[in-house]
Amino acid sequence: MGGVKDQAVLYYDIISPYSYFYISQRHRLEQWMDIHPVPVLLGGLLRAAENRGPGEITAKRPHTYQHCVWLAEKLGLPFRFPEHHPFLTVAAQRLLTQESADWVMIEKAFKYVWVEGKDPNLSWEQFCEYLGLESTTPKPEDPEIKTQLVNNTEKARLDGAFGVPALVLNGHCFWGLDTMDWVLDYAKRPSMFEEPSYLHASNVPRGI
Repeated sequence: MGGVKDQAVLYYDIISPYSYFYISQRHRLEQWMDIHPVPVLLGGLLRAAENRGPGEITAKRPHTYQHCVWLAEKLGLPFRFPEHHPFLTVAAQRLLTQESADWVMIEKAFKYVWVEGKDPNLSWEQFCEYLGLESTTPKPEDPEIKTQLVNNTEKARLDGAFGVPALVLNGHCFWGLDTMDWVLDYAKRPSMFEEPSYLHASNVPRGI
């Protein structure tokens, strides 16, 4: 594909194994778009949507976690759950914000959690070294970095994100690994959301 590529934003949080899977598969999209990664706080998105993550729902937790094991096998990806899950990612997400993390650093952060099976909070020095930073790098406390991460999360909400991974392309938000094929179809058919069936689906009245 020649010419100027579309610009897309991918909102992520290292707490999400599906974000790990998505990032590992992003090459499928890169022929069509440039993807700019933006760290957010999944907890903030969930609270804004009055929702909870699958790890906090008793019946959904084992199903989701076992699905991740199966999916990693299908994708041929190394995969290991961290010591416990969910865990707080505020410090790690602030660090990625502070460092304006590129894809190389982001991939390392996800691998630390989902390949090494580590919680950065329990091994902060090692986490920093894994990212290529000094082991003495402190947990970010700069008010500007804290505000930027909060603003990233709010921007994601305004863009229509209610979870991660969430890719936003031309004002349309696609949530989850299983929407990657949908993104590709949309990139090839940009008038998709103007079609009658899509317009109708977005305005179906509530029945309850």
